[in-house]
Amino acid sequence: MAKLIALYKHPENKEAFDDHYFNVHSPLTAKIPGLREMKITKISGSPMGGEGKYYLTCEMKYDNLEALLAGLRTAEGKASGKDLMGFAGDLVTLMIGKDA
Repeated sequence: MAKLIALYKHPENKEAFDDHYFNVHSPLTAKIPGLREMKITKISGSPMGGEGKYYLTCEMKYDNLEALLAGLRTAEGKASGKDLMGFAGDLVTLMIGKDA
């Protein structure tokens, strides 16, 4: 399995972010060919205290790296990427990983 991991910093307007993320962005992302599972986690705090650096994470699982990259090159993948950069480009960090 290969994963695309998105880490989102705290947005200024959490309500507006959540509305767009859950009602627009997530449905777009869910349509990407080859996506096997999408797991979203809202961060509730840090064990060090406070709210922590990140607000939300999303792990998107694919069969392998080739399937992940192929999915991102599709019209659905491009639409998700364009939307992401439009509403959260300054908040998101994207990484590719695999289970250890």
